[in-house]
Amino acid sequence: MKCGKKILNGKFGMIDLLKKTYSGKKIFLTGHTGFKGSWLLMIFEYLGAEVCAYALPAADQPSFFDMIQGANRCQHIIGDIRDKVKLSKAILNFQPDFVFHLAAQALVRTSYINPIETYETNVLGTAHVLDALRNLEKLCNTIIVTTDKVYENNELGFPYKETDALGGYDPYSSSKACAEIVCSSYRRSFFHPEKYKLHQKGIASARAGNVIGGGDWNKDRIIPDFIRALTNQVPLEIRSPESVRPWQHVLEPLAGYLCLGARLAEDPQKYSKAYNFGPYPEDDLKVIDLVKLAIGHWGSGSFIDASNPNAPHEAKLLTLDIQLAVKELGWKPQLNAEQSIALTLNWYKNYLDDPAGLTLAQIKSYFQ
Repeated sequence: MKCGKKILNGKFGMIDLLKKTYSGKKIFLTGHTGFKGSWLLMIFEYLGAEVCAYALPAADQPSFFDMIQGANRCQHIIGDIRDKVKLSKAILNFQPDFVFHLAAQALVRTSYINPIETYETNVLGTAHVLDALRNLEKLCNTIIVTTDKVYENNELGFPYKETDALGGYDPYSSSKACAEIVCSSYRRSFFHPEKYKLHQKGIASARAGNVIGGGDWNKDRIIPDFIRALTNQVPLEIRSPESVRPWQHVLEPLAGYLCLGARLAEDPQKYSKAYNFGPYPEDDLKVIDLVKLAIGHWGSGSFIDASNPNAPHEAKLLTLDIQLAVKELGWKPQLNAEQSIALTLNWYKNYLDDPAGLTLAQIKSYFQ
């Protein structure tokens, strides 16, 4: 059975399995007020799951979470992932069947400004989630979401595999590598796959690339910056035009997380490990090429090179090897770079009347 679909004919062979896996199940979701978390919240509603969600208030304005009326789609808890007592109480009170941990400080440039907060959120926050599971006396499968930036990136041009060395130049990247180490340690120390019958916990991590999609209003993200430049009728300033990234539409890695959760439910001993989720190599694009495609699809816009040699370090080249997820999970990318950009910009062109309805329509189109 494949965890994929043919986008052109609208067939998604995995939708029945996903509904079977998640319909009526209790999902504890962290980071639901963020961009990816809000999309995942909508998907879980579509799949018929019961969601208890825990996060700080939405930071971005406008807020995608508020646009989709996210607080009405779950048991909505405002809380800091660094608050171990409150988080643990929320998890244990809810008694989830699945945990999807997305809460994070997710921006490289912000991590240079607030490094301690970045480590506290991304490392201790992950430990707090996993530690709460030690006291959960029931079956529960958990997906810890990190990033493609967890690898010790030497920028040599080869795609990173899950077995490659972890590292990270900037505080964000290294904090997520630390989160992976924490995840691995808890899995081996407390939730070892060979002792699954005792603890009944499947623990996997998901490493995804750069995502685009409707509803993203984050600062220092290329598509939101493009939309703001169009709104203000000014050229888009590109700070790193030659940087290469594994761009994906947000639905692609989210589908991967869901597939991983479904596989964990089938065989937690086999799938309790790390998986990469990214595009095929031909869809890794330079920032400037992504911008040119976006201008072409929008029909207007311009850009200027605003690169600064004195700016904080950011990797220029990053690609992922996704063969493990393709072979073991049955997941695979369904949208190429141009389709991902077109779907994203279609959202921004049409969201004003009914952002939640448009988001749900894109979810249904993708999965069916």
